[in-house]
Amino acid sequence: MSKVKMMSKVKMMSKVKICGLSRMADIEAVNYSMPDYIGFVFAPSRRRIDPQTAAALKAKLAPRIATVGVFVNESVATVSSLCKNGLLDVVQLHGDEDAEYIRRLKEDCGCRVIKSIGVGDELPPLVIEADYLLFDTLSAQRGGAGRAFNWNLLQGYEGPPYFLSGGLTPDRVCEALNLLAPYCVDVSSGVETNGVKDVGKIDQFIRSVREIK
Repeated sequence: MSKVKMMSKVKMMSKVKICGLSRMADIEAVNYSMPDYIGFVFAPSRRRIDPQTAAALKAKLAPRIATVGVFVNESVATVSSLCKNGLLDVVQLHGDEDAEYIRRLKEDCGCRVIKSIGVGDELPPLVIEADYLLFDTLSAQRGGAGRAFNWNLLQGYEGPPYFLSGGLTPDRVCEALNLLAPYCVDVSSGVETNGVKDVGKIDQFIRSVREIK
């Protein structure tokens, strides 16, 4: 029996990723609430930061929190260099990166890879070479739209462990986790107030996930 099928029989507690951190106040917030992952966005976005800013934030981050770098169609060399210098633990790809790109990246730096899959009316073909998939609402900006897709499309899913994103909030995450068993839930705008990370919402989101029985 595959690992995925076994996990479907014994529901495990989902991990939490808070994405789009850009300020030292964001780091203080996650150091207090302790998610499993945080995300630095290096792709076009209002949350985009440069490697120098990411390094300064990483230096203040609690060591047990893993860092994820978000990219769209970046060169293998650029992504690999950020992994090799210790800035990133995991790479999250939102562009047209194919199986060959993922293989070259993993061979070069040995990083774990999350491949984003935009979901519309049905599940598209999956990139199985990735360590994890991330399911988010299909959008022109390749994620980050803050809207939920039809979560029922993932019922009966069998494939790599997955991150669930799109439209999650401290209130709605319980609804999602009562329906599905993602490896990790991923939130950005759902824990913001006026476009800025909200320490109270971050803490409420993480508590909501970890209190689900």
